Amino acid sequence: MYQQIMDGIKQCIVTSQWPAGFNLPSIRELSSVLKVSVITVKRAYQELEREGVIYTRQGMGSFVSEQSNVSHQKEAELDDYLERAVATAKLIGLSPAALKKRLAALLEQ
Repeated sequence: MYQQIMDGIKQCIVTSQWPAGFNLPSIRELSSVLKVSVITVKRAYQELEREGVIYTRQGMGSFVSEQSNVSHQKEAELDDYLERAVATAKLIGLSPAALKKRLAALLEQ
């Protein structure tokens, strides 16, 4: 569950809903909204802090890091998916043109 919380926070950062310096909801507030344990949210925040996505100031809360590299991480993840898609396309004999056509169709959805 904490991984889902982390992914949700990263999504908010990547889509600029939560810009650098944004004050995240408190651990108690987010646990109440999501109806999960405070410990679960705390673990998500600790992992995000370890990754450099957020930072915490005692008595002030947690904030989106100025140096957050979430976009870079997501782009690397996308590259991995695309590499696997290309490898699979080659394996089944799909031409580059056919692969581009499929990708274009998916992008239009």
